[in-house]
Amino acid sequence: MTMDIKGKAIEMESMIEYQKDSVVSMEVIKKELGTVTLFAFDQGQGLSEHSAPFDAMVQIIDGEAEITLAGEGHTVKKGEMLIMPANIPHALQAVKGPYKMILTMIKSD
Repeated sequence: MTMDIKGKAIEMESMIEYQKDSVVSMEVIKKELGTVTLFAFDQGQGLSEHSAPFDAMVQIIDGEAEITLAGEGHTVKKGEMLIMPANIPHALQAVKGPYKMILTMIKSD
């Protein structure tokens, strides 16, 4: 479900809460050309390797994520981002503690 937050200043980190042993997601914008989704990963949680037909930007807003992109590992911390090109295998994991992120996906040509 998307939220109606148009025209409002919102602190993204406080919009979504951690849940024990879970991955929580909240779609903020959903359009034909792409989406913006908030995620909260509890420690030990993640998304297994997959690919998507969208270019994606992951922005960490709390904690740090271990992201594997095309077999190469990256540690991405609060305030940092990682661009993931469409159709490239990637996986995300909360290794050192929980983390929150904004995922922006844009349909690739």
